[in-house]
Amino acid sequence: MFFFNKKNSIFLSFMLSLGLIVIEKAGASTFGVFPIQVSFSSKVSSQVLTVRNNSNETLRFQLHTYIWKQNAKGEMQLDTTEDIVAFPGLFSLKPGQQRLVRVGTLTPVSSIEKTYRIFIEELPPEAKPNQQMNGIRILTKIGIPIFIQPSNQVLEGGVENIVISKNQINFQIKNRGNVHLIAQKIRVKGLGEADKSIFDRQRNGWYVLAGSSQPYDMKISQQECSKTRTLVIEVKTDNKVFTEKREMPKDACSA
Repeated sequence: MFFFNKKNSIFLSFMLSLGLIVIEKAGASTFGVFPIQVSFSSKVSSQVLTVRNNSNETLRFQLHTYIWKQNAKGEMQLDTTEDIVAFPGLFSLKPGQQRLVRVGTLTPVSSIEKTYRIFIEELPPEAKPNQQMNGIRILTKIGIPIFIQPSNQVLEGGVENIVISKNQINFQIKNRGNVHLIAQKIRVKGLGEADKSIFDRQRNGWYVLAGSSQPYDMKISQQECSKTRTLVIEVKTDNKVFTEKREMPKDACSA
């Protein structure tokens, strides 16, 4: 099982999206995968991914599939699984060549969306006789989300557990539905007397799986805190905006 915590989430996100670094010859190979998301349902149990070699050398690939979950802290957890099958699991592509990879499942649909990830990982090139490896090479590893969607989908969410203390705002985005949501934009606003804008900040969010929560925090200055009377948190998803208002506690700006 793999755990990704908040402290190194930026680094791990980079590693998951761009790959591993190994000591080898200089240069980086590139490839692309389409589509970037797979969805199964009671009527669709397989889909095709297209992997294309965009580099000028032959590339080798290996596929791995995992159950994708989030713990109480919103951290990603990956466990190996046999629910998702991908073929071929090991293949090579010449420069400019592309290959169709069939991804499928026999896992039945349930009342709650099931979530997985498939990783297409570039392998080191086969060593040639008397070949010397030097420099740095980046091996790319791309993760594609896979969803087995329920027949009746409910997209619902909200902002919970808002705590304002010592010039810091903590809150959780809770997925109350049965399918994943993506917090595309998180907006935190502070309103003063007569609803005058004191501060207005935005940040990007991420996936929140069904039944899971994603914690967030934000620092504000002492001046912003002392002038704020009402806090407004908005979460924008694909087709909904969740909004929560909270009166500023009297002791929220205590040092």
